[in-house]
Amino acid sequence: QVQVVESGGGLVQPGGSLRLSCTASGRRISAYGVDWHRQAPGKQRELVARIFGGAMTTYVDSVKGRFTISRDNAKNTVYLQMTSLKPEDTAVYYCNIPGLGTPWGQGTQVTVSS
Repeated sequence: QVQVVESGGGLVQPGGSLRLSCTASGRRISAYGVDWHRQAPGKQRELVARIFGGAMTTYVDSVKGRFTISRDNAKNTVYLQMTSLKPEDTAVYYCNIPGLGTPWGQGTQVTVSS
């Protein structure tokens, strides 16, 4: 079964940047779409960004122009580059590969605070 591990979260000040990584094991994922989701305390999990099997990407409106999703097929990894971070970006971030039915990982905590 394919599993994913998220990493790269941390505490950052407003306006700062972080790069999250989603590394898959068990199968090559280059042909599959990969999603980044986030869940803030007391809120439902929301889809933040998606990269399709090629290079096409989509973003939720609240992160457009600030977040960039990309993939490194050699490393079997998908990244989420986050810039101009805001306190409302604080959440646990998860990645998922819908086409492979990957189980949810533990996520990585992102906290934006001064």
